[in-house]
Amino acid sequence: MASGGLQLLGFVLAFLGWIGIIISTAMPQWKMASYAGDNIVTAQALYEGLWMSCAMQSTGQIQCKVYDSLLKLEGSLQATRALMVAAILLGLVGMFVAVTGMKCMKCMEDDQVKKMRMAVFGGVIFIISGLAALVATSWYGNRVARAFYDPFTPVNTRFEFGSALFIGWAAASLAILGGSFLCCSCPRRETSYPPTRGYPKNASSTGKDYV
Repeated sequence: MASGGLQLLGFVLAFLGWIGIIISTAMPQWKMASYAGDNIVTAQALYEGLWMSCAMQSTGQIQCKVYDSLLKLEGSLQATRALMVAAILLGLVGMFVAVTGMKCMKCMEDDQVKKMRMAVFGGVIFIISGLAALVATSWYGNRVARAFYDPFTPVNTRFEFGSALFIGWAAASLAILGGSFLCCSCPRRETSYPPTRGYPKNASSTGKDYV
């Protein structure tokens, strides 16, 4: 029962992490910059993500623009995109594999060892998915921090961490943690002993006792 509860907890955490990775990938707030001109009415908040850039006016109006060409983007941004998309796809595969190996499912009930191995394999896929998202978000955050502290970067073009980065870090951690819990349900090797042979019973005497 404890192993089944650990499996269920691991799957729930990994699933929540996978959903968080999707949300983080779609959000435009990977980095943000706020500045105000001479008049407070012209204050703006600029956001840049993996797919689009947005500007929010002080009135609350938001305007977004999708990046025009893939070839014009920086190589690091393209690599971040690829890692996040790979994390989403791996999480999807890991979800189906882990569901097959869950004890509460009726698939592969005839072979419990293979069933538990499927759950472990799904956990490994979730861990790889979380690591891919963690590398992507950390790499992007490192670029943002380096540009922020670069003295040659103009003050009005310095960006800070956006909310999508924090969501991505939390989601990657949940995916790795959930995958680790799924891996903890690995079947233990049981030592097999040869069957014990019973001792032959003494043959009962068929002779009759005479007085």
